[in-house]
Amino acid sequence: MTDKILGNNQVNVYGEVVSEFTFSHEVYGEGFYMLQLSVKRLSKVYDTIPLMVSERLIDVSRDYRGCFLEASGQFRSYNRHEENRNRLVLSVFVRDLRVDEMELESEKPNYIFLDGYLCKPPVYRKTPLGREIADLLMAVNRPYGKSDYIPCICWGRNARYADGFEVGEHVQLWGRIQSREYQKQIADQEYETRTAYEISVSKLECVEDSAEITAASEITEEDSIPTQNVVEETGI
Repeated sequence: MTDKILGNNQVNVYGEVVSEFTFSHEVYGEGFYMLQLSVKRLSKVYDTIPLMVSERLIDVSRDYRGCFLEASGQFRSYNRHEENRNRLVLSVFVRDLRVDEMELESEKPNYIFLDGYLCKPPVYRKTPLGREIADLLMAVNRPYGKSDYIPCICWGRNARYADGFEVGEHVQLWGRIQSREYQKQIADQEYETRTAYEISVSKLECVEDSAEITAASEITEEDSIPTQNVVEETGI
C-alpha cells in the first residue's frame, strides 16, 4: 500500500468488515464515517477496531460487511464531553485502504508504531497469578500543535522496564491495537457494556533526546471534534 502515514504514528490493520458506515462528522465539506473491522489474533481471538474513513476514499453508501479490508493510517484520539466529564475516543484515522472480496494474506494484519512522550506516571501492578503489567498514556504529536493521547499496556519485563519511566520521557513502542469489553455502572443495579481500546506493547525503547522535549501533559478541549455515533472509548 502507498505509504502516506506520518512517521511517528503508523498503523496497518487487515480484517473483516463487520458494520456498515455510520456518519461521524464533517470538516470543510468532507464527510467522515465510522466502520468496524474484526481483526484476528494469532490466538484466534478477534479484536474489533474502529476506523474513521473519509467519503473521498471509498463509497460509504455501500455495505461492505463480509468483505476484507486493509487500512493504513494513524491511531487518533478525540476528547468527547459527556456525563460531566471528558472521555477519550479512539479510532484509526484511515489514509489509504484496499478492499478484498475474499480474505488474503497480510504482512501486518495488526501493527502499530508510536513515537511520543509519556504524559502520566506509569501504573505498575501484578495480577493475582503474578503477571506483571504496566499502563502507559502516550502523547503523540500531530502537525499544527495537536497531540493524540493513546493508552498502552506492557507485560512482563517490558512492564518492569516501563515502570522506571518518568513523565515527559521520550518513548518509541511497537505493538498491536486490542479491544476488550467491560461493564460500566451507570446507575444503581444498572450496568452498560462498553469497549476499551489500547495498544498491547511488544517492544519499547526510551529515546535520548538531544533537543528540547515538547510533550503535551494533559488533554485539552482543543483536541475535541463534533462527533455522532463515534465508536467508543478507553474508559480511562
